[in-house]
Amino acid sequence: MKGILADANITGPIESLVHQMQSGTWVEFWTALGLQFKRFDDLGLSPDASDFTVWQTCQSEHLILITANRNKKSADSLEETILQYNQPDSLPVFTISNMEAFGASRTYAEKVLEHLYDYLLRIDEFRGTGRLYLPQKQ
Repeated sequence: MKGILADANITGPIESLVHQMQSGTWVEFWTALGLQFKRFDDLGLSPDASDFTVWQTCQSEHLILITANRNKKSADSLEETILQYNQPDSLPVFTISNMEAFGASRTYAEKVLEHLYDYLLRIDEFRGTGRLYLPQKQ
């Protein structure tokens, strides 16, 4: 895993999350994991790229996609893509469970960060799982 890709429609909030991940006591984890932050532009992806294209790009570039709203609405949806193409070594997609709370509550955003680092530090345990939610459901 090389880093994190912010979904096109939540780049700003994920930039804030990454900033927090790179500061204070959290920076040690960022550095130890050797993470990079990527945007769609960095990878030549269009903001309206299909879920399949985004997922496939994440797999080939070894990036974790953080999203909020990709769902099972069409044959090339993220959920369908994962169902059809996910392999035991595939990187999971992280979905922020509640974007409204993420933007409004520092406590919720901190939980997202904590759970994300927990997953990232043990990423090999979660390969092949498809989708994981932030914060993880208790």
